[in-house]
Amino acid sequence: MTRALELAEKGRFTAQPNPVVGCVLAVGGAMVGEGFHVRSGENHAEINALAVAGSKAMGSTAYVTLEPCNHHGRTPPCSEALIAAGVSRVVYAMEDPNPQVSGSGIATLVAAGVQVDFFDTQGKAETLNPGFNKRMQTGQPWVRVKLASSLDGGTALANGDSRWITGEAAREDVHRWRARSGAIVTGIGTVLVDDPKLTVRLDEPTATPLRVVLDSHGKMPLGCQLLQQPGPIMQCTGPVATGLGISRVVVEQLPVTEAGLDLSALLKRLVKQEVNEVWVEAGCRLATSFLQAGLVDELIVYVAPVLLGEGAQPLLRMTGLTDMSQRTELELVDVCRFGGDVRLTYRPQQNRTHLH
Repeated sequence: MTRALELAEKGRFTAQPNPVVGCVLAVGGAMVGEGFHVRSGENHAEINALAVAGSKAMGSTAYVTLEPCNHHGRTPPCSEALIAAGVSRVVYAMEDPNPQVSGSGIATLVAAGVQVDFFDTQGKAETLNPGFNKRMQTGQPWVRVKLASSLDGGTALANGDSRWITGEAAREDVHRWRARSGAIVTGIGTVLVDDPKLTVRLDEPTATPLRVVLDSHGKMPLGCQLLQQPGPIMQCTGPVATGLGISRVVVEQLPVTEAGLDLSALLKRLVKQEVNEVWVEAGCRLATSFLQAGLVDELIVYVAPVLLGEGAQPLLRMTGLTDMSQRTELELVDVCRFGGDVRLTYRPQQNRTHLH
């Protein structure tokens, strides 16, 4: 199962919107086949493992990180393929989180005489697919907000200059987070000031995330860097604003709240497009809006060993707090170093969404 978990990670940047899944076939303790799910529409992990094992799959045990599927979607059911190959035992680490199909793959295998056992990975299988799990169970994506600051809490100089606070290794890590996300969200302020590309630049195959710009009044310029890069783009405007009106940009009109465009409505639109994980890379106002709306599952904060001094732009704008009881409490769940930079991963305690 440890190897199956490792294999699942190989599909991290390409399998979306499907979950990452790994599978190992073993006979008498010896592995005879292994596979992982590469991308949507292609063979699932079990099918790839069976292809490697060939006739050796007969009488084998399949170790799989997620319950074998039991429905005809883009590919045939894996449960039927395992039965047809003569697999005698299936060990799975997690049931399918889709309540409409959860347990049906197991039931089909048991009905065919296959021994089925659950293997507790102490949450490792669940953490493989937080976005897919949450979307299946709640109809909401997993939302991460990225922040980068100096040691004294500044995200940019008073004049707006923010390139670069962190080092190259930390910036490459950001590209890996982008690559695993179904959508990258930013605000029009960031587009106008920083003119980012928001693309994934890694030396390995990746899917192309949807880039989303929250643009209440339709100010997105035709010459911005976002429009010069390949890949899908969504421009979200208010009910009365006009979008760009060019074919490669999907325009979505969102309701407006006191805080701006309705972020809950945005997430619902993204779920309809099977987005599992959302990466918010924006200025302090939009980041704060996501946090105050209770929509953030994780804060990814990069802290650089630099000081930006008085007048630097803040990490967040949490206005209106008059009592310590109003503070937002966070749970630190991970710490990672990239040279002199430190990545801190937090989860808001008032919105702790379980992974399974």
